[in-house]
Order: sequence, then C-alpha cells, then structure tokens
Amino acid sequence: MLKIYNTITRKKELFNPIKKGKINMFVCGPTVYNNSHLGHAKTYVQFDFIVRYLRTIGYKVFYLQNITDIDNKIIKKAREEKTGWKEITKKYESSYLSDMKKLNITSVNKYAKATDYVPQIISQVKKLIKKGCAYKISDGWYFDLSKNKDYGKLSGRTLLKTNDSVSRIDENKEKKNKGDFCLWKFSKPGEPVWKTDIGNGRPGWHIEDTAITEKEFGPQYDIHGGGMDLIFPHHEAEIAQMESISGKKPLVRYWMHTGFLEIDSKKMGKSKKNFYTISEIFGKGYSPLNLRYFFLSAHYRKPLNFTFENLDYAKNSLNRLKEIISKLKKSKDKKNKKNIELAYKQFLKFLDDDLNFPQALSYMWDILRDNRLNDSEKYELVLKFDKVFGLDLNKEEKIRVSEKVKKLVKEREMMRKNREWEKADEIRKKINKSGFIVEDTKKGVIIKKR
Repeated sequence: MLKIYNTITRKKELFNPIKKGKINMFVCGPTVYNNSHLGHAKTYVQFDFIVRYLRTIGYKVFYLQNITDIDNKIIKKAREEKTGWKEITKKYESSYLSDMKKLNITSVNKYAKATDYVPQIISQVKKLIKKGCAYKISDGWYFDLSKNKDYGKLSGRTLLKTNDSVSRIDENKEKKNKGDFCLWKFSKPGEPVWKTDIGNGRPGWHIEDTAITEKEFGPQYDIHGGGMDLIFPHHEAEIAQMESISGKKPLVRYWMHTGFLEIDSKKMGKSKKNFYTISEIFGKGYSPLNLRYFFLSAHYRKPLNFTFENLDYAKNSLNRLKEIISKLKKSKDKKNKKNIELAYKQFLKFLDDDLNFPQALSYMWDILRDNRLNDSEKYELVLKFDKVFGLDLNKEEKIRVSEKVKKLVKEREMMRKNREWEKADEIRKKINKSGFIVEDTKKGVIIKKR
C-alpha cells in the first residue's frame, strides 16, 4: 500500500485519491524569464519519477503543470533585452521545454500557460470581491487575509522566512494586512494589459494556479506538488483563494514538496557565483541522464548537495550500469518467473514507503550482485525498474567523438607503438579532459564517454 508524506498533516498517509484508480496532479512550473537552472531540474525530474511510479502501479494520472508567462521578472527581462514580453516568454518557454525533453521528462500531460486562463482568473477575482474577501487599493485588487482564519494551515505560519519564494507584485504600503497578496495588478504604461471591468491590468501570481486547476480539475483534486520554497506564501495563498471561492475543503488531499538543491553545501544563487543552468551542465560534458541518476541519490523531500565530484560519481555509476546491462542482455539463461516476481515486489515495497527512490536504486545494485538470480532474470528486473527511473538503460548510447579527440587517439596509438609510454599517458589525460576515455582491448581501442 502506497504511503505519501503529506506536508499539511506532517505525516505519512495511506494514499487514497478522490476517484478510485485516477489521480489529478498539479505541480508548479517555472516563470519563463530565463534559462532553467539545476533547482528546476531536481524538482521536475523527481516528480517525473513519482508520476512514472504512480502509473506503474496502475493509476491513471493526469499530470498538469503551469507555465507562468506574465510576471514582473518577465517585464524586467524584456526591458533589459529591449524586446517584447511575449518574445521573452516564447524564447524561455521553448528553452525550458527543450531542457525537460532532454532530461527524459515524459510524464507531463499538459503545460498550461497562465495567459491562456485570463478569463478564469478574472472570474475568480470577481467571486472573491463578491464574497467580501478582496479589496481595491491604488495598484490593484488584494486578498484580505483577515477574512480567512485557516491561512497558515499548510506551513504552520503566517510570516515570511528567508527561503520563501515571493513576488514583488504583492508589495504596497496601503494593504490592510501585511501578508495580503495581489489578485489583479493594475498595469502601468508600457506593461502588458488586459482590459476588464475590474480594471485594466494583469494577473497576480497566486491566482494563476487556482484558475488553471479549477478549469482543469474542478475545486478539489488529489496532489499538488512543488519546491519547498513555494509552501509559503504561494501554496498558502492558493488554499485561501480556492477554498474561499468554492467553500469546499480541502483544495488538495496531498501536498508534496521537494527539498532544496544546494551547491557545494550552500544555497544556490547568482550573487554567490554558484548558480548553474541546466544547459551549462550539459555543456560541461555531462549528459541529461547523468543528472537523472544524480537526482535518484536523494529522497525527493530531502536537500541534495550538488558538487561536480558528486555528479562525476553519478556519471561513472551510470556508465558502469550500462556496461553491466549490455553484458546481461546477451544472456540466454532460462528465467524463473517466481524469482522475478519476488524481487520486483521488494522494489515496489521500497517505493510504496513515501517513494524512496534512493533505496530502490540501491536495491537495483543489490540485485545485480545477487548470485541467486541469473543474468536473464537480472536483465528483466532492471528493465522493469527502469520504467520508473527513466534512465534508458536498454538503449545503446551513440557516442559522437570530435575530430580533435580522434586525432589524439591516433597520436596515442602511435606513441604506444613506439613504446613512448609517458607521452601516450599524457595524451590519455588530454582525452579524459575532453570527456572521453580509451580502453585498450584485444580487438583494438574502444572510445567511451567519461
């Protein structure tokens, strides 16, 4: 039986969706004003693992993710790049989706852009105004927290902390209460604008998500996910909005949050010069699957420390794993169905315990070392596990070797023939720095990715 840690109750609970066998799941997506970073990669890869598993055990999952394509950061970026805000969102949405595809994230059913739901957003603001939960000040309509006694039930607090993700759109000294947040922002000259009877403006940040989920799922659904930094105030605001509008509680049955990604044991940030985009990591000789394997090494709720040493370990482990699979694939051993069923049952047991992917990964390595299973059994089991991991272990990776590396390999061969071992070793080091290794076999030199 699957148990999931529910942020709102702070304990593991037996998973019981609203409709038997069916799951509606929403995860907060990115604000598309820049290239996606490693923190995004951790959250979205780990939720991809989760959805793959839910589908593996028989659930029909509709996985919805939003794209915030209207925001102060987007407007600022457009000014910096001297272009239109729509051009910015188109550029960086395309970049984000490209990164997700490379990371083998295939589980999302729909990416919902906020600007496609403006009529629903306006409708929700009007309902909140009618219910007396919203008030108007000089720069827009705000949610009145004094009208919502449950505010804080997800996070256990009502005040901001250092790691909270906030929006400057909520700042105004005229607010009735310090934590009141903007529902509809009146546009300034030169800013994106929608003409409406509640004022010409644009959506607030929090209302985008409830408008999207109400349209796609209704007022209640099964799982809401996102990074831990979104718990307060973003997810608290979503609860306050939707439960005030519908009168139905709870908005979501299970709240799931991923732990922070740290860089060299420090919070990631451009000011600290430890900020990496996903494409930057790819440009340093690491594959998307190296990152996927790395994200399996920590429980989704726990913080994960990124270092290049740790990523190298993940890369080498994945390479080793693929070598083993390649050998197992050739086996013609007769499989014992019972052996496979028992081992797979244990794999499911680890994941049923709040989706413990590190434990499941460790178990896969135990299987490969287990002498009680033959090679054909191991091969079938690993492929079953990989339907959840998404590491494409059965695919032969095409290695593209640059002309520069090919030339170095030939030079090394020449040095070896001339018995100039030290020079040959120096060239080998150059090949390694280029992201490749060479293996000397009876059949000749084999070039592999480092």
